[in-house]
Amino acid sequence: MAKARRKRQTYTAGQRNAILAAAKKGGLTALQVKSKFGVTPVTYYSWRKKQGLTRRRGTGGLIAASGNLTQHVQTEVRSRVRQMMPNIVRTEVSGYLKQLFGGGRGRGRTRRV
Repeated sequence: MAKARRKRQTYTAGQRNAILAAAKKGGLTALQVKSKFGVTPVTYYSWRKKQGLTRRRGTGGLIAASGNLTQHVQTEVRSRVRQMMPNIVRTEVSGYLKQLFGGGRGRGRTRRV
């Protein structure tokens, strides 16, 4: 049995803006937008992204409101990663070297002639 083809709905820029504005004003979720306007969540999120209306979950708008805070957090994260990297690299390289050249386990004895 063949699949039914989906009818593709096209929206004008005005319709998109009206739907986005209504969703924002009403605090609607993507599923609520789908049931009210017939716009799939993927399409809704795509429109929001293009309009620059997205923000990361859990920020409460704080980072979006303060670019200085974002820069400060990025600087702190970079600093901590730089402190951790030498130890991580050292551990990883040691593990690979043990695998390649033997770490005393599972390699068996070499024969002397």
